Amino acid sequence: MKVNTQSVNFNADQKLIDFIQQRMNKLDQYYDKVIKTDVLLKLENTSDKQNKIFEAKISVPGDSFVVKKVCKTFEEGVDSAVNSLVRQLRKRKEKFRAY
Repeated sequence: MKVNTQSVNFNADQKLIDFIQQRMNKLDQYYDKVIKTDVLLKLENTSDKQNKIFEAKISVPGDSFVVKKVCKTFEEGVDSAVNSLVRQLRKRKEKFRAY
């Protein structure tokens, strides 16, 4: 699956991009019709510790899912977003199996 990664207010290192790619590839196990994934990494200018925003948009035939997480680290955001996306993709797959 192709993952388009954009970072705002900072430059993402290759290790982070590889980590995101690896986690997003796991979504293929749950729903194999994923067309593309757009990931947006944002760094807020606040004194709060939870200033990293991870946003993912998954495109599937006829629909798309958007997940936005605010966490202390991008890795934590990726993990929680992938868990949320897995739930949504399973739900969609079950819905189409019922027909």
